[in-house]
Amino acid sequence: MTNTNHALAEPVSPREIPDAAIAMLDAEGTVVGWTHAAEQLVGYSAGEVVGRSAAHVLPPAEDTPSAAAFAEQCRAQNGWSGTVTVRHRDGHAIKMTLRISLLWGQDADTRWLVSVTDIGTLSSGASKGAVRESLLARAPIGIAVYDPQLRCTWVSDVMERHVGVPRDRWFGRRLKDLFPGFEAEALESVMRQVLESGPTKVHEYRAWPPADRGRAHLFSASFFCLQDADGKALGACSMSADVTGNRRARERLAILSEASTRIGSSLDLMQTGQELADLAVPLLADHAIVDLVESVPFGVEPSARIGTTTRRPVLRRAGVASTEQGVLELPAVREEVIHVPPTSSFATALRTGRSHLEPVLDTHAGPWVDHDPSRAQKVRDSGIHSLMVVPIRARRCVLGLAVFGRSEEPTPFQEDDLLLAEELVTRAALSLDNALQYARQRTAALTLQRDLLPHHVGGGAALDVASRYVPADMDHGVGGDWFDVIKLSGARVALVVGDVVGHGINAAATMGRLRTAVRTLADMELPPHELLTHLDDTVRRLSEEDTDAPGQAPAAVGATCLYAVYDPVTRRCTMARAGHPPPAIIDPQGHITFPDMPAGAPLGLGLGLVPFESVELELPEGTLLALYTDGLVESRDNDIDVGLDRLGTALAETSSSLEDLCSHVIETLPTQAPADDVTLLLARTRGLEPAQVASWELPNEPAAVHIARQAAARQLSEWGLEHLVATMELIVSELVTNAVRYGGGPICLRLIQHQVLTCEVSDSNTSHPRPRQPHIIDEQGRGLFLVAQLSRRWGSRSATDGKVVWAEQDLPSKALAA
Repeated sequence: MTNTNHALAEPVSPREIPDAAIAMLDAEGTVVGWTHAAEQLVGYSAGEVVGRSAAHVLPPAEDTPSAAAFAEQCRAQNGWSGTVTVRHRDGHAIKMTLRISLLWGQDADTRWLVSVTDIGTLSSGASKGAVRESLLARAPIGIAVYDPQLRCTWVSDVMERHVGVPRDRWFGRRLKDLFPGFEAEALESVMRQVLESGPTKVHEYRAWPPADRGRAHLFSASFFCLQDADGKALGACSMSADVTGNRRARERLAILSEASTRIGSSLDLMQTGQELADLAVPLLADHAIVDLVESVPFGVEPSARIGTTTRRPVLRRAGVASTEQGVLELPAVREEVIHVPPTSSFATALRTGRSHLEPVLDTHAGPWVDHDPSRAQKVRDSGIHSLMVVPIRARRCVLGLAVFGRSEEPTPFQEDDLLLAEELVTRAALSLDNALQYARQRTAALTLQRDLLPHHVGGGAALDVASRYVPADMDHGVGGDWFDVIKLSGARVALVVGDVVGHGINAAATMGRLRTAVRTLADMELPPHELLTHLDDTVRRLSEEDTDAPGQAPAAVGATCLYAVYDPVTRRCTMARAGHPPPAIIDPQGHITFPDMPAGAPLGLGLGLVPFESVELELPEGTLLALYTDGLVESRDNDIDVGLDRLGTALAETSSSLEDLCSHVIETLPTQAPADDVTLLLARTRGLEPAQVASWELPNEPAAVHIARQAAARQLSEWGLEHLVATMELIVSELVTNAVRYGGGPICLRLIQHQVLTCEVSDSNTSHPRPRQPHIIDEQGRGLFLVAQLSRRWGSRSATDGKVVWAEQDLPSKALAA
């Protein structure tokens, strides 16, 4: 017999024990008991080996000591384990792991229990390296043998240590007589099945070894039927291994597995705190509370870092769970503010970021009574006797505390419980930190978007306007919606609604850039289709500038936009769109239409071959225009047509004020949070009275200057604006002079009295005037410079048959009131 000796140390998996073949030997090495598993392993039946020397199956090698010497060696070492070669009945050799355990009987009699496991049947992981000699050969296994009446006849020293009962008390007694609390009835039932049917069975039970101060351990017992020479049941043999560590590891993995699915199901910080408390009870504790630093639920990261001193900590209760209702009101309830005593264990955990374990909680003396006697009394009343305080840490900050307590479970918290609690809290901390970072980004995006959107919108003399902006829900974040109302020359007003593809702070920042670009292009007085063409170029340039590496394909920005210009003098509206939903137009009688206008391609997609087109509509005074983003009419569950019908129905109430109408439209949205930002801009048209506009056709000759001056002076006198006559005469003179000198065709002068006084001079020349700084000796070139000095603002715009040069003057408050 070849052998290699090994120390007995590591715990065994209970799944390895049923594969062992068991033989019982007397003090001289004669086989006195055999198992069915042994017969399957080596091919010998009980009748062929019982009563014969074990050497019949285990042939000695040349260097093996004599049987007597080997027996003495085993007795001195209280057993033996190693690798052996076993001879099968058909003659071939099998390399196996063998373990010889010493059993004690009554009157100090001894016997040997031999367990053999085929190395080839071990798992691939267990058959590598030092483990391949079998986990079974190295595990401290308790052994007991029972007769057919289930009375104990033989027991090992390890079994004594497992249960803490001297072996002398085992002999001649049944388990239920000795250990009624050990699930003895179940164990004896398993032994009866083994004695009747023969196959090996496994059963788990609990015991309280005195060496571990009475803490419960889990044991896995394998039961074998020992046969005599006739193959009859000689008794039952049990081999027990302490699998407490394995069981705890499995429970730990199960809890952590649940944590991965139950904690962090949303980006709500308070909900995540409650999920942590709910998971811990009752899997880890009888009571759990989760408190977050007061700023965290509002998306603000704590300013203090681990190890720094701060003012008295203030927390907000985020999670409460208990096996008993009402126990955890200590004294705060969920969402209530908690003031932490600065020298308490809670404050220490917040400051240092280290956990605190109090296996035996004393609330009758010490810090509990000194700092918070009311809470100490609450804890005493609850029966909590063991406590763990675990800081919730993320990126060198403590986000809060998780507190776990036991009252119903009598076993105090131990170090391994604290390790599990810290792992759970670490997983929750990751979810909380993700939610916190998302909340910070969302808050920044909302702040940026709201700062970039107009705070007050007004349509001047042309439009009454109202607006609403509703940010998207937490799952989708802030989008890139924007709207604007821009006053143009000649009492005209531009309405803009746009939507940048994507969500978050990047979309909000891009939206701000596009809104600025639209305002700049609007100041150039471009027609809607030309403005969108320039805006498309701007978006594509932004995409190219945002590309990280040279030669890399531009990142797609993408945006949609609707741009409309309303003229209250002509009551006409010109509009164009770039992939944006069409506006809703409701006439004064309440009839709604969505005008058929070219859709245009979204901005920034490089589809410049398809030009944008403007359409012009005449709108009676009192017409309602509704501009919106797709978040208002699109949803996960319904087509856009359903949303458009809903919008049209809500807008049909034309008698309502615009503010009330905006609120009514928003109230018609589906009850669930929108998946995208919702933007709505309403504008009701107004027209200027004929008396507010005066125009004259002028000849294209120098005499036109004098005619224009006289006409303007008379009109201002009729309007009661005599104090503006001198200034306006100078402006009219310069503008008409330029038209005569550089223009062509007929010249038209128009004065418009609205919120300001506008002077417009049009001609057929498409070239726009450019002011220049004249030199001292120059006799010309000061006209536009003079116009700029005399007016509040001036400019030019293209017209169908030429251009219009205009200048504005402020009106006195009385004229505005009129």
